[in-house]
Amino acid sequence: MLSKKSKWVVLLVMALVMVLVVAGCNSGKGDAGKTQGSADNKQAQETKTVTLNGAGASFPYPLYSKWIAEYRKVAPHVTIDYQSIGSGGGIKGITEQTVDFAGSDAPMKDDQLAKAPGQIFHIPTVMGAVVITYNLEGVKTGLKLTPEVISDIFLGKIKKWNDKAISSLNPDLKLPDKDITVVHRSDGSGTTNIFTDYLSNVSKEWKEKVGKGTSVEWPVGIGAKGNEGVAGTVKQTPGGIGYVELAYAVQNQLPYAFIKNQAGKFVEPTLDTTTAAAAGSAANMPEDMRVSIVNAPGENSYPIAGYTYLLVYKDQKDKDKGTELVKFLWWAIHDGEKYAKDLLYAPLPDNVVKLAEARIKQINYQGEPLYK
Repeated sequence: MLSKKSKWVVLLVMALVMVLVVAGCNSGKGDAGKTQGSADNKQAQETKTVTLNGAGASFPYPLYSKWIAEYRKVAPHVTIDYQSIGSGGGIKGITEQTVDFAGSDAPMKDDQLAKAPGQIFHIPTVMGAVVITYNLEGVKTGLKLTPEVISDIFLGKIKKWNDKAISSLNPDLKLPDKDITVVHRSDGSGTTNIFTDYLSNVSKEWKEKVGKGTSVEWPVGIGAKGNEGVAGTVKQTPGGIGYVELAYAVQNQLPYAFIKNQAGKFVEPTLDTTTAAAAGSAANMPEDMRVSIVNAPGENSYPIAGYTYLLVYKDQKDKDKGTELVKFLWWAIHDGEKYAKDLLYAPLPDNVVKLAEARIKQINYQGEPLYK
C-alpha cells in the first residue's frame, strides 16, 4: 500500500500530465486555426471581386452580351459591363482610359494610336456582315443591288424605288413609285466605317466626295444612333433603306439585299459568305491585325464584311483587372467562339486565333506577362 506521501506524488504527476495534454490540444487547435485562417485568406485573395468596364461598337453587342452572361458562369467573381455606344465612343474611351477595354469595328488609325498614352492592341473577336436593309411592302429578303446602285442611292442620285437602275435588276418584283429614305448612323460607328470603306472601294465618286470613316458627311438621309437605332428607324419608315449588322436585321425581322460581288455574283449575307470574304485576307493578315476585307475577291465572298475588335492596353495599370481581362480575352477567342454562329457572326479563322493568342500573351503588368 502506498504511503500518504507517495499518494500526493502520484496525484501531482497525474495533474501535470493532464495540464500538458490540455495545453497540447489547445496548441494543436491554434495551429489548425492558423492553417484554416491562412487557407481562407488565400481563397479570398484568389476569388477577389473584379469589375471590368467596356464600351464601344454596337455591331457585336448581341454576341458580347451573350459572352458576358456565359463568362459569369465560369468566373462568378468577375463582373463585366459593356455599353453599346458606337466604335467612335469606344475609341475615345480607351484613349482617355475611362474604360478597361473598348469595342470597335474600325481599326484605329495611326494618328489615333499615337494620341493614346500607351500601346493599344487590336484583338479580333469575330467577323460580321453589314447588310442593306429596307422597308418595302411586299418585298422580302433578296432584293438585288449592285455596287453602283448602292452608292447612287446613298449619294442621293437615285431617289425612287421604281428607278430603272433598281427595277432592271429585279424584273420579277413590282417596285413602288415611292421616295427612298436613306437612314444612316448619327454616332461614330465602326459599322459606318465598314460600309463607307466598301463604298469608297467600289465608287470613285463616293471616295472623292464623301470618303470613309466612323463618321462622314452624309449627302442625304436621316441619322439614328447605333445599329439598334438604324434598324428601328428603317422598320418604322416605309420606303426606308439603311445599313446594319446582319443580326439586327434578323432580330427586327427586316429583309436585306443580295449584293453583287467582285466576281459578278449576287451574294446573300450568311456565315459562309462572310467567312469566304475573310479567307483571302487571312493568309496575309498583318501582325497588328488591322485589316479591311470589304469587296473581297472570290465567287462566294459577301462584299460588305469586316472584323470587329476589342481594344486593350499592352501595359496594364491594375494587376487584378489586367489579369482578369487577359483571362476573359483568352476565353472569348476560344470558348466564346462557339456562340458566334447562332448569333450570325463568323468565328475567327485558325491562323487569326494564333495571332490573337500571341498578342494576349504580351499583355503585362510592370513587365510581368499576365497570361498564365
